[in-house]
Amino acid sequence: MHRLAPDRFDLLTFDCYGTLVDWETGIIAAVRRVCGAPGSAPGPRHATAGSTVGATTAGTPISDAAILSAFGAAEHVVQGERYRSYREVLALTLDRMGNALGFQPTPSDCDAFAASVGDWPAFPDTVDALRRLARRYRLGIVSNVDDDLFAETARRLHTDFDWVVTAQQVGSYKPATAHFEEMAMRSGIPRDRTLHVAQSLFHDIAPASALGYATVHVNRPGRGGDSGATPPSDARPDVTVRDMASVAELLGVGE
Repeated sequence: MHRLAPDRFDLLTFDCYGTLVDWETGIIAAVRRVCGAPGSAPGPRHATAGSTVGATTAGTPISDAAILSAFGAAEHVVQGERYRSYREVLALTLDRMGNALGFQPTPSDCDAFAASVGDWPAFPDTVDALRRLARRYRLGIVSNVDDDLFAETARRLHTDFDWVVTAQQVGSYKPATAHFEEMAMRSGIPRDRTLHVAQSLFHDIAPASALGYATVHVNRPGRGGDSGATPPSDARPDVTVRDMASVAELLGVGE
């Protein structure tokens, strides 16, 4: 495995959802609860203009990949319109997904989908890898989420992060750069001493690399194709690994 010099960094920053937390599993489970019977949609609905997944007919199975593709196509569009809370973003994202996939979510469905974030599981290797990395580095979170939703997730991570920067705190969503600028200001640790670790090339690797950060792409096998639940991007990380355990190995942090 290609290595980065462990002594080069003082701070590791992480995206949360997709990197530390298995949001694909969480998204799919929450959408299927809205759809009704697993793998099926209750009825047709015309796709919205620009959606990437066509409307289904009654009873047609909706694949995991289609759910994640529809999420990736919708979420960043809603985030880019103007700043809203992430709960609002997810509610509007589900409505757009319904247009694309052929189901009609109710307002309560949309609220339940947004609230499901706290149920999304951490990846099995996340907690141990964070524990190992925390022995050598300061750790930070830069996440497109609300404070209260991250607080629910944090209980699953069992880690005392030195700094947490959320979309709610900076009033914008990555790939805008405010998260990274706020983290640098709070930590006082320069960019050349910070390594950013993330799953999304679009939301994280591209803006972090443009700002001069070294980056690690956590490219876990997923159910949604190459980019999973995020839009595609041609950003190039410094290193690509398959999981968080590999990040600890990359930096020479033993068991």
